[in-house]
Amino acid sequence: MAKQGKRLRKINEGLDLDKSLGLAEAISTVKTTANAKFDETIEISMNLGIDPRHADQMVRGVVGLPNGTGKTVRVGVFARGPKAEEAQAAGADVVGAEDLMTAVQEGKIDFDRCIATPDMMGLVGRLGKILGPRGLMPNPKLGTVTMDVRGAVTAAKAGQVEFRAEKAGIVHAGIGKASFEADKLLENAKAFVDAIQRARPAGAKGTYVKKVAVSSSMGPGIKVDVSSLTA
Repeated sequence: MAKQGKRLRKINEGLDLDKSLGLAEAISTVKTTANAKFDETIEISMNLGIDPRHADQMVRGVVGLPNGTGKTVRVGVFARGPKAEEAQAAGADVVGAEDLMTAVQEGKIDFDRCIATPDMMGLVGRLGKILGPRGLMPNPKLGTVTMDVRGAVTAAKAGQVEFRAEKAGIVHAGIGKASFEADKLLENAKAFVDAIQRARPAGAKGTYVKKVAVSSSMGPGIKVDVSSLTA
């Protein structure tokens, strides 16, 4: 087991890491533990009773956090003509077609979210092996393949986050920064939890939400009482 540093040992003093707290209390506790020299990200993780290896049990989607993430999101858009102009007007960081494809092929990926108009997917499809593993491949189910380029760019910039269940059935997302007020983080956390609840797949049997925890970038995970999520 890795040896804990002095800072983490001090944080853990007085904390009962085996105790489950209500969501609001857990978030307040995490804020007190986030004392690194930078504005730490507050993250929520949910262990779901699913097996993502089965198509009918995959949990994936997007959710707009009411108070944003506190992170600057770089948006890349594959579009031509008026739609390219629309993307630029909406604040997209990188806009292009064949030129953007070439840049990506050369390893110049200067964006965190990728949006494309439907007519560009033949071009974008060639980049599947590059964008796919990075979670950047545009997907109509996530609203990133759309003719509403302005709306998609605005949503991405405003704090929309994507989620996807990992192999162990865990979904997680950053819900803000430690500098956020506790009530703002709580609103974001509830929005994320609600999105996960709505995304429950038909193939999920038994207990859907098994475990939940919140943490900061450099702090310990605080267990959340699952029953408090619906309070």
